[in-house]
Parts: sequence; structure tokens; C-alpha cells
Amino acid sequence: MYGKDTGRGRGFRRRGAGAVAVGAALLLSGCSGSSGEEPEAKPGVSQQPKGEDPYWVNPDGNAARQVATYEDDGRKDEAALVRRIAEQPVADWLGTEKPEEEARGFTEAAKAADREALLVLYNIPHRDCGNYSGGGAADGDAYRAFVDSVAKGIGDRPATVILEPDAVLHLVDGCTPEQFHEERYDLLKGAIKTLKALPDTKVYLDAGNAGWGKPDQIFEPLTWAGVAEADGFSVNVSNFYSTEDSVAYGKELSAKVADKPFVVDTSRNGNGPFTDGDPAERWCNPPGRALGEAPTTRTGDDLVDAYLWIKRPGESDGECKGGPKAGQWWPEYALGLAKAAK
Repeated sequence: MYGKDTGRGRGFRRRGAGAVAVGAALLLSGCSGSSGEEPEAKPGVSQQPKGEDPYWVNPDGNAARQVATYEDDGRKDEAALVRRIAEQPVADWLGTEKPEEEARGFTEAAKAADREALLVLYNIPHRDCGNYSGGGAADGDAYRAFVDSVAKGIGDRPATVILEPDAVLHLVDGCTPEQFHEERYDLLKGAIKTLKALPDTKVYLDAGNAGWGKPDQIFEPLTWAGVAEADGFSVNVSNFYSTEDSVAYGKELSAKVADKPFVVDTSRNGNGPFTDGDPAERWCNPPGRALGEAPTTRTGDDLVDAYLWIKRPGESDGECKGGPKAGQWWPEYALGLAKAAK
């Protein structure tokens, strides 16, 4: 099953937390220039109502910067379209060079805005089986140190962590060699234990998507990876399956793991999955896709904790279909997602 709708190309990014925090402070404070002359007011990005969605909108994210660029260039229509992305909370994927600094920067900025940070850890050794988002920590000790740094950066501030997209899935589909399986289970269990020891952090272990396999193939590996100690699991990360199909998949899986709740990535599933072209590449920058349901914790379903934008809309899946490297901002694709949104 590997290579078919597994959601490779996760868009791993390195982002400087210092720049994030400074940019957030500047945008939130609305400071003016030193000349005494007020600059032309430009609409920034605002937080969503906390009761609707408690997660932080990063005012210095790629989409927000693109809005500002379009505004500066007088491209008002394009700015309005990309604003549909910029004003929704999207997950911040932590880099590996300064994970403690980034985790601290995101969580401090979120707390200052009276919101919660949404973070993704994507650094498991042998990540993505060497494909577009291949890499990860050099070994188990390096990964444990990475998780410890993230936990230290989060501290007592509120955060929700999506843990290692595809890490369990690739243990089941034959992609990750057998000799690495035991270590990966141990690393995932350890990461959950470390993060759940924090006073205000929720953890969702990734559990694949509706287009891959069956829940009876992955529920035992999820159990071995420690899902019982997590707050739940995530489905459809970086993929395009409809919310209806994703919820059905999640509920079938939940019934096999003690009715654990789950979250659904709805960032790009507005038009469902792409069904043309090479089946092995349908997941990668498919054309004609659309933004899905806006992030919210008001799902109307006790088993579905939230609809989240975990994959960052507008960032490439990888070097396919004319896209840049995985995780790089691609404004044309962002515009396409926003234009097609209902």
C-alpha cells in the first residue's frame, strides 16, 4: 500500500520562533512609524472567537505575509482570497534546529493572545521512508532529546500536539523496515509520556486516513505506540479525504481503541480526493482541491474533538506537479484552494 494515498510529503518546515514572536507582537500592537506620520492602515489578521476555535492564529505566518504582499501590490482580490487561509488557525510544524525556542515562542505568543498553540512533531527517525519529506532525527537518542526540548519549550502553557504523521501508518504498510519497528514504538510511547507529563498539553497520535487500509490493520500498532495514554488520534493529516469519510474511518477505528476521540485535518479536503492521473501521486499537490471546513472544536460529535488545519494550506507537498520542495510556500496553490472553497 505504500505510495498510494498515504499522505507523504508532509510539509516539514523550519521556522524561527523569535521571528514569530516578534512579528506577532508588532502586528498585535499596531505600532506606527517613528516619523510622527501615521502609516497607511493595512488590515492584519485576527483571532477567531475563542468559543468557536481556541487555537492561535499566527499573524506572521506565510499566508498573512502573502496577504500583506498582495495588499502592497494592489492585488486586492488575491489578498482577500488568501485571507481565508491567513485568518484561520493552522498548525506550526516544529523544526529540529531550535525546537525548544520554537515551542516556547509559539506557546508564549498563543498564550499572550489568550489562545492555545497547535503544534506538529514530525522528526521520527527514518521519516517518510526517504521520500519528499524524508529525514528525521539521526537515531533514537536524538529523537528523545528533541522531544525533551519541545516539552521544555512548551512548559505549563496550553498546547495541542499532533504526534508524528504517518509514523504508525508506515509501520503497517511495509514502508519502514522491520528492524526499526520496535524502536519506533518505544519512541512514540516515550514522546506521549513526556508530553502528557506537562500540565496543559494534549496529544493526538496520528492514525492515517480513510484512503489507506482498514482500521483493523492499524488499531493494534496504535495501541503498541501508546494511544491509550494519549488524548486521542488524528486522521487525514495532509490528505484530502472528505470529512464525512474521515469521520467514518475515525469512528470505526475509535471503537477498536477504547472509544478514543479524534481530530480531523480539514485543511484541503473541500473537494475530496483527486481521482485522476497516477494513483501513486494523487496525494501530491493535486489540482482542483479546496479548503475544507474551518477549524473548530464545535463539531457536534462527542467523538470528534476538532476539525483542524494541520497541513498548512498553500505549502507544497513536494516537487511534483510543478510544486516547490515539501513545505515551501506556493502562493498559486494557496489561491487555488481558496478560490475553490465553498
